Amino acid sequence: MGFAALEMNAELALTAEVFGLLSGIFFIGYFFFEIPSNMIMHKVGARLWIARIMISWGIIVILTGFVQNATHLYILRFLLGVAEAGFFPGIILYLTYWFLKSERSKATAILILALPIGGLIGAPVSTWIIDHVTWANLSGWRWMFILEGIPALILGVIVLFYLTNRPQEAKWLTVEEKNWIEQQLEEERIASSKINKPTKREMLKDLTVWKLSAFYFAAYTAIYGLSFWIPTIIKSLSEIHTTNFEIGWLSMLPSLVAIPAALFVGWNADRTGKLKKHLMICLTIAVVGFIGCAVSTTVAPMVIFLSLTSIGLYGFTGCFFAYLTFFFTESTAPVGIALVNSFAALGGFVGPTILGMFNLTSGMFLLAGILVIGIFILMTMKRTHENIA
Repeated sequence: MGFAALEMNAELALTAEVFGLLSGIFFIGYFFFEIPSNMIMHKVGARLWIARIMISWGIIVILTGFVQNATHLYILRFLLGVAEAGFFPGIILYLTYWFLKSERSKATAILILALPIGGLIGAPVSTWIIDHVTWANLSGWRWMFILEGIPALILGVIVLFYLTNRPQEAKWLTVEEKNWIEQQLEEERIASSKINKPTKREMLKDLTVWKLSAFYFAAYTAIYGLSFWIPTIIKSLSEIHTTNFEIGWLSMLPSLVAIPAALFVGWNADRTGKLKKHLMICLTIAVVGFIGCAVSTTVAPMVIFLSLTSIGLYGFTGCFFAYLTFFFTESTAPVGIALVNSFAALGGFVGPTILGMFNLTSGMFLLAGILVIGIFILMTMKRTHENIA
């Protein structure tokens, strides 16, 4: 959507406010269907459900290339949220079936690398398609949606045939290896059940869960408030002759610096066991980045501060989802993880809308302020595990 906006907004006569709402309405569908989706995945298995998610979202992305007005976009963006609901929390839940707590920050950080790597690939590819692919008299932004929806369909089919639900089903592990993994995970589950709320009802009454939701809402608002608007922000500060492809290359830089940041934070958080401190440092870096973006008036400092913001936000994300899993038992994890993520997903609606309603300076300061509130919420979280200090 961020790259499509470079041409789509003018062709469909979309205002900044409408584009902000279109970017965010995805998360409304995501919010309502995330918990049911995660519960279904826990019952039917990751292989079948992740494949369903990917295939349906690929179809909807392809259809987005044929929209004729804002109403069509509203409908498809909402349906995309419904289709994709449960994917990310489902993958986080899936990792708990395979990785011990001491490995989870690294594992999650590697998963999160998909985001900046997707940015590295998607930025130049998307803008190149927009500038050069106009087959059948369709605009380049339409072909961007069509062509980039196809990999989700293909990978969805691959998942259906090759993803392994649990270690006990893994053909590449020996019996001894399967038993060892399951034994270690079971010991952690037993220990977790003695610390955390054992039932979904009690979990919902736990203030900690709602603090996690509020904290991640703040971070999610900042993450998606920024990500949808990066190309437009860079274009607004660029010279008039700057091409979409050049904007795509500039948009790569925040993703590029985010890769080592995510890996380092995940590795160091597991090494030191200080997940909470890592989260606070990452968000503080992001706050500084947003403030820098707010006062930048040319491309060079803007890209530098966007990169600093990405370091903080991507470093935060991998660490947070490892931190999150420590607060749930095996029975409450499907609902708990989805609950935190679904309420936070409302920030995906709020963030893009903020930058659509306010000017760049005010919007960036507002996102920085929301992150500061998130830091204060994190400070109130009581330590319940030795390794999440």
